[in-house]
Amino acid sequence: MTTIASGTDTLTRDALAVLQPGFTGTSAPSWLLRRLGEGLASVGLFGRNIATSAQVAALTSQLRAERDDVLVAIDEEGGDVTRLEVRTGSSFPGNHALGAVDDTALTEAVAHELGRRLAACGVNLNWAPSADINSNVDNPVIGVRSFGADTSLVARHTAAYVSGLQSAGVAACTKHFPGHGDTAVDSHHAMPRIDAELPVLESRELMPFRAAIEAGTRAVMSAHILVPALDPVHPATLSRRILTGLLREELGYDGLIVTDGMEMQAISATYGIERGSVLAIAAGADAICVGGGLSDEPTVLRLRDALVAAVRSGELPEERLADAAARVRALAAWTASTQTTTPSPSVNGGAPGGTSGPGSSSGAGSAAGSHAGSAASTDVGLVAARRALTVTRGAHFAPVTEAPYVAALTPVANIAVGDETPWGVAAELRRMLPGTETGSFTGERAGAEALAAAGSRRVVAVVRDAHRHTWMAEALDILLAARPDTVVVEMGVPQSPPRGALHIATHGAARVCGLAAAEAIAGA
Repeated sequence: MTTIASGTDTLTRDALAVLQPGFTGTSAPSWLLRRLGEGLASVGLFGRNIATSAQVAALTSQLRAERDDVLVAIDEEGGDVTRLEVRTGSSFPGNHALGAVDDTALTEAVAHELGRRLAACGVNLNWAPSADINSNVDNPVIGVRSFGADTSLVARHTAAYVSGLQSAGVAACTKHFPGHGDTAVDSHHAMPRIDAELPVLESRELMPFRAAIEAGTRAVMSAHILVPALDPVHPATLSRRILTGLLREELGYDGLIVTDGMEMQAISATYGIERGSVLAIAAGADAICVGGGLSDEPTVLRLRDALVAAVRSGELPEERLADAAARVRALAAWTASTQTTTPSPSVNGGAPGGTSGPGSSSGAGSAAGSHAGSAASTDVGLVAARRALTVTRGAHFAPVTEAPYVAALTPVANIAVGDETPWGVAAELRRMLPGTETGSFTGERAGAEALAAAGSRRVVAVVRDAHRHTWMAEALDILLAARPDTVVVEMGVPQSPPRGALHIATHGAARVCGLAAAEAIAGA
């Protein structure tokens, strides 16, 4: 495609305005600053752009020196999906933990504090929360990113999260419309399909999005999924029926519609990112998210030129592109004018319903443990993580008083989570029980290898979605048969029945979830 020379005409500025690209490095490259001057209105931050909070603040100041109303977006869900704390793990539990506690005031407080920290770094658009219902427990990409499997629970916590985040002056981007929970395929790799009938979709998938719209969510992110009951031909991101007919006209949503990452294989491998971007804007999307894997100037120019060419050929109405750009600028104006002085919502640090702390237990084999809590901490993220624990004592329970061996049964991380963020309980246990050792194991020999590595030490087996990985369940069989006093920590969706001398479900793998679990193990 021939590069369009002008960077100043209205059409070209509008084409740049609808893009949300990423970049490499911890400071803004010259090409990005130049394009901001030519009309680019948004920038996406990823883990590769982040070293410290002070560095992020300096980076966003650098961007605003070029364009003072720039939208600086980030994929900061808290929990397993963190960018701001990509090197250490999140200070906030994710959605599944918040759903397990089921205290909307707590969810709002967590979202407000996360938003406050983002705003302090100069970030004003968060690609969160996930409003997906975890109706398929084998979903490879949503899982603990969902508040849960109950529609009404997901809806009320989605609304609370939106309110909390936006009370800190950070725009929420509720995702992944019309709902990614009932899929068995990760759209990073291929095109998922949901075959539910329309009445099911209306009473299940769409309810959290209705709640988010009522709560005033400033943005909604589309999903790269095929939902034949809504559109038998086009995935949601490229579907006028879904984005304009359903989201805009039927649900009455008037804010920004953002696509999920266009470099994801569901789009890039089927339509290509240039063609996909044109189709998405034509369907009703306002902003093209690209940069999770594509983060250079040639990508931005190719997309800009594809949009301009589509307008000039008549394929994309110029008014539709202008409307999309106007919505981007309107959100930028909202974030620029929003005050962040709203006080943090109050939250009771104790456990719901008067249940006791980490020492509480249920009988051996009981699936209903007790929610662990603490009223001592003023850190809302840790308070929430403690309250989210479900602790179940088995027949062979004995306190862990000496340095154990932590066997991490490690699955392949999905792309949304990434493999650069640490998880588990070993680091926290090492502080509490000096001499704690650890190893990572995977595959059919994981159980035998972990047992051999542990030697005579007490074993703490850490798993993530044990119900989804046959090798992981078999490894636990081997460990528990040889060492009945093994402690099991499930840091994914706790779908399998509790087992082990002590079973702890954290409902997520955030750093604070690991800390809360370690406290329970060590009796701190």
